[in-house]
Amino acid sequence: MNRSASAHLELEALGPAQLVLSVTVAADASATEVLSIVQDGLPLPYRETLDQHGTRLQLISVRAGRIDIDYTVEVTGEAVAPEVTDIDIVRYLRPSRYCESDHLWPTAQAQFRGLSGTELLTAVTAWVGSHLAYVPGASLPTDGAVRTLLARQGVCRDYAHLVIAFLRAHDVPARLVSVYAPGLSPMDFHAVAEAYLDGAWQVVDATGLAPRQSLMRIATGRDAADTAFLSSAGAAVLLRVLRVTAVAEVLPRDDVGQPARLG
Repeated sequence: MNRSASAHLELEALGPAQLVLSVTVAADASATEVLSIVQDGLPLPYRETLDQHGTRLQLISVRAGRIDIDYTVEVTGEAVAPEVTDIDIVRYLRPSRYCESDHLWPTAQAQFRGLSGTELLTAVTAWVGSHLAYVPGASLPTDGAVRTLLARQGVCRDYAHLVIAFLRAHDVPARLVSVYAPGLSPMDFHAVAEAYLDGAWQVVDATGLAPRQSLMRIATGRDAADTAFLSSAGAAVLLRVLRVTAVAEVLPRDDVGQPARLG
């Protein structure tokens, strides 16, 4: 499946700062990409590293002033799924900052009692999708799964956090993935969950806003604390403009009853 995506960010740094950028797709031999970071008309150097979840990060030093970031990528094949390690299973079973599976354990056990495997995955996806309202701006960046459950509304990351917390409460490893999502409307970065079942990571998107088969992985982590597209240290850095695009040559029809995997 041929897919392409782009991201354009316009930032204003109020003083010297260190940026951590996460907009490039996960390492993929079939991807052709260009990343441009410019300040005062001159390209800025950056260093790339991998975090503990395998996410590509770009580290950038900036001065006060405007910074323009442009990224484009074309993907011509299916990405190879990352290897699953023992530490992955341990890491993604534990409660985390935004996925308080320990607090939600009684609720998860009562709501999904007796379910396991694919049946559990289907039930959790359906429950979260039908009991939350997708309301842009309704949640705070500090909201976790507990607050989302109480509010019964949120955006994609809130849906994913609640799915992850419920699954971990049933001893299913689960994690958050930020993606480019062809078919998403309105277009933006998107967040979905992945659950480890039957020896593989399976994509879970309780929002149903984009076909899972077209998604392109950007960042992977325990929750949104590990998958931010931009973070900074030092002086304040303001995000003035953000534009994201993602298209697929043929937009697949998603059969939510069938498993789907990300590379």
